[in-house]
Amino acid sequence: MPVHRSTLIRPLVGVAVFAASCLYAIAQQPPTPSRVRGTIEAVDGDVLSVKSRSGEDVKLRMTADMRVVGIVKISLSDIKVGSFIGTTTVPGSEGGANAVEVHVFPEDMRGTGEGSRPYDLRPNSTMTNATVAETVAGNDGHTLTVKYKDGEKKVVVSPDTPVVTYVPADKSDLKAGAKVIAFVKKLPDGSFETNRVSVGRDGLTPPM
Repeated sequence: MPVHRSTLIRPLVGVAVFAASCLYAIAQQPPTPSRVRGTIEAVDGDVLSVKSRSGEDVKLRMTADMRVVGIVKISLSDIKVGSFIGTTTVPGSEGGANAVEVHVFPEDMRGTGEGSRPYDLRPNSTMTNATVAETVAGNDGHTLTVKYKDGEKKVVVSPDTPVVTYVPADKSDLKAGAKVIAFVKKLPDGSFETNRVSVGRDGLTPPM
């Protein structure tokens, strides 16, 4: 018995439509966050409850090997030639980059995440971790030339730009009311876990 071509094509079209609808549904799902920024609401055993900056209630399971670091404010003058820093920047005038924040790494964290990449703090923001090669003071702050393994960048840091550094901390610093950035991973059951939390000291909101 001859098989009509339309009989063969119809199932294939159905499969293609189903696949396309699945891809569309996936594309419409919000991206899984890699960081949660917010305020600790409660700590219950190994579960950290955080109210995110955008208003969501997020529960994070803390891993047994979770690392906690403190964030404290320092001054712009603490950034020296040779300092290894991270800075969130947004595009500035004449192709430059304006710093939204700067964090100075302690020596034992030198080299952390070296390079420059898109970042999620603000639209069109970039995170650059690099060594300060030159710093020039001006009326509107400092212009830093930072170098990393794949290039360099000039960053304008205004007097109002938050400048912070890392200090030792532990789980006892994770208390209700503390401002944190938690680095998160989504588990197969849809829950989240964290193995690294940066916590602001003395009410500081980590600016990065």
